[in-house]
Amino acid sequence: MVLLNGIESILPIVLIIVLGYVLSYKKWLDESASELFSRIVVKISLPCLMFYTVIENLERSQLSHMIFGLIAAFLSILITYLIANMLVILLKFDRKKAGLFSAIFAFSNTIFVGLPVNQALFGNKAVPYVLLYYVANTTLFWTLGLYNIRKDVEDPNGNFSMYQALKKIFSAPLLGYIVGIIFILLGIKTPQFLVDTAKYIGQLTTPLSMIFIGISIYMTDLKDFKLDKNVLFLLIGRIIIAPIITILVLHLFKLNILLEKVFVIQSALPVMTQIAIVAHAYKSDQKYPSIMIAATNLLSLIVVPIYMYIISNIF
Repeated sequence: MVLLNGIESILPIVLIIVLGYVLSYKKWLDESASELFSRIVVKISLPCLMFYTVIENLERSQLSHMIFGLIAAFLSILITYLIANMLVILLKFDRKKAGLFSAIFAFSNTIFVGLPVNQALFGNKAVPYVLLYYVANTTLFWTLGLYNIRKDVEDPNGNFSMYQALKKIFSAPLLGYIVGIIFILLGIKTPQFLVDTAKYIGQLTTPLSMIFIGISIYMTDLKDFKLDKNVLFLLIGRIIIAPIITILVLHLFKLNILLEKVFVIQSALPVMTQIAIVAHAYKSDQKYPSIMIAATNLLSLIVVPIYMYIISNIF
């Protein structure tokens, strides 16, 4: 029954992804539309959603346990990343792609896929926990992950500076989250018209994110996908190892059950989209992460309902 409920929760998301794919196939949408949708989500709708969800679903008494949740997220992602680095050495993978391999292995798409999936599975109360994992995921990627991807290429002087990395970490969605937390801590009563505005704009996030994924899948040539040793270990890492590490780390803490379920789902999600962007910026192998992004997006349609069933029996 839980497995069926998980599948039913995912189906609306699947249909919107298919819509994005079909509209791209029909040439209604192209790469510029994809960039526009991405910008609207990251800069406008997602910050509004974060602010609205925090002030509507969190209380001051709940904030203390979220600090431990953030520690658990950082710890689980960092351990997964270190395992990826060990595999590169032990299995003698191409060291010129070591940074890319570790990033693909450890970092998931916590917003464009993670947010709508967790909303569909658990409702709006899951959104603050989605952002907790997002903070850890984004911080580690734009610091540790970025540093090692730069080491993959001969010229480490790429287009990203540390200032730009910090800007990526302190993004508009995070600022929306922080403002919501400040409102709760100070006991500020938000005018209803602002709450409603944030709610309506925030509701754009899921459909635009899923259409964006549909366009991305259409634009990726899956004919180049080959199930070699590298790809196999990346799939195992993203789908199996990362969630197992997360489950083990969560057992070290006494956290909210909903937070734990969200973290496990977040850890099993498709590859982080920004990895392909960084690979392109540093003239690394952009096709490598792009194919993994598309492949894991398709696999997530099967993986997410399975993990929904698993966590319902663990937590």
